[in-house]
Amino acid sequence: MWLSKFFLACTLTLAACGFTPAYGPGGGGTALQNTVLAAEPRDKAAFDLVERLEERLGPADNRKYDLSYTITLTPVGVGVSTNNAITRYNLTGIVDWELTDTVTRARLAGGKTQNFTSYSATGSTVAGLAAQEDAAQRLMRIIADQIVSQLLATSGEWAVK
Repeated sequence: MWLSKFFLACTLTLAACGFTPAYGPGGGGTALQNTVLAAEPRDKAAFDLVERLEERLGPADNRKYDLSYTITLTPVGVGVSTNNAITRYNLTGIVDWELTDTVTRARLAGGKTQNFTSYSATGSTVAGLAAQEDAAQRLMRIIADQIVSQLLATSGEWAVK
């Protein structure tokens, strides 16, 4: 019983301060659905990023916003064997992105998002390349999710409903 009273108190407190769920009625998240067109991918990392953005935001059937981005991937050897062979890599990814209005070309949101994943470099060459590709795909999905979170967090301020 006390839990339901606590939940009700929290809900009323959030409502009183102007909090609106992103995908709730009047939330900015619904204005992003099917309205964001990411720049055309030019390589595998960009393809993975755009694919995840479209999974989360939907295809830009009703385009209102353009999302441009620049991807930088940097592998860093972090595991070294006794004979100085690198056995593990961290793949660091940085994406500089910007969301603009298609009509006014005004910058609505943007920033630099970064994260990393790791992969093993032991085994055959084919296994190492597959591990590297998998790490890059996971990294782009993580970064795309971070970008969507930032868009949702700020969409109440600029999204056209």
